[in-house]
Amino acid sequence: MRLMVSMIAAAAMTTAVVAQEKAGPAITRALADPARADQAGDDARRQAAAVLAFAGVKPGDVVVDYLPGAGYWTRIFTQVVGPKGKVYALWPAAGAKYAEKTLPALKARGLANVVAEVQPTNLPTLPQPADLFWTVQNYHDIPNKGAGEPALRAFDAAVFKLLKKGGTYVVIDHADAPGSEMTGTETRHRIDPAAVRRQVEAAGFRYVGASNALANPADDHTRNVFDPAIRGRTDQFVLKFRRP
Repeated sequence: MRLMVSMIAAAAMTTAVVAQEKAGPAITRALADPARADQAGDDARRQAAAVLAFAGVKPGDVVVDYLPGAGYWTRIFTQVVGPKGKVYALWPAAGAKYAEKTLPALKARGLANVVAEVQPTNLPTLPQPADLFWTVQNYHDIPNKGAGEPALRAFDAAVFKLLKKGGTYVVIDHADAPGSEMTGTETRHRIDPAAVRRQVEAAGFRYVGASNALANPADDHTRNVFDPAIRGRTDQFVLKFRRP
């Protein structure tokens, strides 16, 4: 029965794929900024223009880039939101080790509208309401090490709380096969997008749609995402939700 529900949800999601939007001038300028020439070679693979346009980020927004890695998206967001906006590049307390090298490097850039920090808690908090909460290839890690769905419920509830009414929640992650739910989150580092939708909607969010900008039909979902045969070319989903 659970498998059937997941397959129905996956089918419904497929019919709700949103047409690709054209990137506006703020996104176009941010991607063309010479200050990020060192990372621009990654833009095509990450479909940066398409996914940012889909997210709807704009000048003046308050954005959370959660578990930002080396700051690829943070460095784009800082230009898109501009001087009237704010970007929070946040690591949870449990992810402090991942910030050891990248956090000092990001701070050294002196980005005036960016707050980059390891938070004292594992659930995200913010001193002001946000317009966009953005997380890439991290959602599948939340239920691991025995944390399960309770950890996801707590996380999604925290995101709901910190967003403004009408705020946007974007989840990008490696897709697992329909009906797989969370069986591959630790082994293949993938998650069924239907499971993500179910969990996020249960927190009170409204599902807006999905972008197929990062889809790869050639990925059969059986390989670990770090397998050289598929690494960097996995089938990824981009889901957009809104706080009512």
